[in-house]
Amino acid sequence: MKRISSELKEAKTIAIGGHVRPDGDCVCSVMALYRYLQKKLPQAEIDIYLEEPPAPFHVLQGIEDIKSEFNTDKSYDLFFALDCNDERLGDALPIFRRAKKRVNIDHHISNTGCGDINIVEPERSSTAELLYDLMEPEFVDEEIAKAVYIGIAHDTGVFRYSNTSPHTMQIAADLLKFGFDFSALIEETYYEKTYFQTQIMGRAILGSVRFMDGRCIVSMVSRRMMEFYCVTPKDLDGIVNQLQGVKGVDCAIFMYETGTLEYKVSMRSNGLVDVSKVAVKFGGGGHVRAAGCTMNGTYHDNINNLSREIAAQLPK
Repeated sequence: MKRISSELKEAKTIAIGGHVRPDGDCVCSVMALYRYLQKKLPQAEIDIYLEEPPAPFHVLQGIEDIKSEFNTDKSYDLFFALDCNDERLGDALPIFRRAKKRVNIDHHISNTGCGDINIVEPERSSTAELLYDLMEPEFVDEEIAKAVYIGIAHDTGVFRYSNTSPHTMQIAADLLKFGFDFSALIEETYYEKTYFQTQIMGRAILGSVRFMDGRCIVSMVSRRMMEFYCVTPKDLDGIVNQLQGVKGVDCAIFMYETGTLEYKVSMRSNGLVDVSKVAVKFGGGGHVRAAGCTMNGTYHDNINNLSREIAAQLPK
């Protein structure tokens, strides 16, 4: 890769990891880098450490190579942490720390850099976009192009969010020259839902509540509800975006129960509220318009605590 070519030449063993509960940008960035390194360094041993990706991403070639068991004492010459800082690597963190050299590539504004080499550019639409610009064009093939395109599409809401720049669109245009069926890929990985995913989304929207004169909206899914609808956290993707689409809402909050008095929180904003600042207050992070964290306490206590931070930013 352009900025770290000397380190790549020396690496015989390489590991790639991403954040817990990997989303589209994370999964696709990991897979794009994996295939790129396989082509650039055919003699190197390359492993991926990532939680099992959601089923729709199995359209990506090589995804079966992902190692979702992290119990290893192996030490790598180089470890790439993508789309996150080290705190979000989960069970891959010990492997990251043992590596002789660590590279952090990310676009989250809350990431201060956790590697020996840090390439963190918050102005980018996605880690996939940043990664594409780091790759040497002669090694980019159709499978890499597919992964990068899906990653960018997921983190831009299929090019609807304000993080979509002219450069983002230029990269997308370059990728489409490879001739893959981009429409089918977006339909399968972004829009298509199972019957149970649709049911739990409907339940969450039906149970949503507006507050702050309708400028904020919140919904919650309990563990009991998840068991009833036979869904896992991976099946809850997209709910917070649906809440954000309600007319008049400046900030949307969705949370699901992960343990006793513990909730995973996702927030979306139209830009009036910097939800990354809210998330950081509670140990999380993200972007101005999309962020998340984990909170302890009752559902209502968590809403009260989040509301206080949001209200401080909302213009009167």
